[in-house]
Amino acid sequence: MSGAVDERVNLAGIELRNPVLTASGTFGYGSEFSPFMDLGAIGGFVAKSLTLQPRAGNPPPRIAETPSGMLNAISIENIGVEAFLSESLSALPENVVVIASCFGTEPDNYAELAAKLSESPRIAGIEINASCPHVKSGGIEFGQDPRLLGELISRVRAVTAKPLLAKLSPNVTRIDEMARVCEGAGADGISLINAVQAMEVDVETQQPVLSNILGGLSGPAIRPIALRMVWQVAQAVNIPVCGIGGIITPEDAIKFLLCGATAIQVGTANYLNPAAGREIAEGIAAYATRKGFPRVADLIGALRLPEA
Repeated sequence: MSGAVDERVNLAGIELRNPVLTASGTFGYGSEFSPFMDLGAIGGFVAKSLTLQPRAGNPPPRIAETPSGMLNAISIENIGVEAFLSESLSALPENVVVIASCFGTEPDNYAELAAKLSESPRIAGIEINASCPHVKSGGIEFGQDPRLLGELISRVRAVTAKPLLAKLSPNVTRIDEMARVCEGAGADGISLINAVQAMEVDVETQQPVLSNILGGLSGPAIRPIALRMVWQVAQAVNIPVCGIGGIITPEDAIKFLLCGATAIQVGTANYLNPAAGREIAEGIAAYATRKGFPRVADLIGALRLPEA
């Protein structure tokens, strides 16, 4: 906690010292950032999405800058669940809250992965990546089909008692409906949004800038979209929401809290400033102090709407 302000929040049964997490795929397995920041200064982090076996991902080029954002098509490159459990977790201080992210191509993959992760007491919760926008099979198909999404969440729910977060795709028509499907299937919370499916072209070569052609757009360019979707989902479900999308400053994070997010995840900003998460947490506490809120949790859903 910072000063007199109580920074603690409870996200879907996960106790966080403050509402700042780092987003999956932008913070590695945690230890990579320890030279730049005390990992205990933030609420926790969501580890890079894991698969049952190690995965190589797409060939380069797979990252490109865009106006006010970043385009990526890494495609879930990771070390695999066994190496994560045996090597990555042991490298982290005991006080660090770790949320694992699962990815698969069918519900049974996700369920087997979640069951393995649930055996570790170091895992505080599991986030289901049902929305990766640049993988040719799995991920986005679940996130865009309510029936498949419901089956996926139900399947994982059956194998784990850990707090379960469903990470949703913004590439849908009705985000509130997708969130309600997850709530009905047993999710304890909703994370949103994942990157927006997008592409960019090099006019000199007349080729896509990414080898995968399509990628996921993240960064400040998507923040208003993310904020809108967080607001809609917070109105639609009774489980907590974790806001993601273009959060660079404390003010960005506060907007998500006001719109109903219980916690937030910092993503692309980690590439610009490895200590962004800590600075954002400090800024949220300073804002709560300045505005006279005794608890950061009092900011959640405190948006003041225009009078009719």
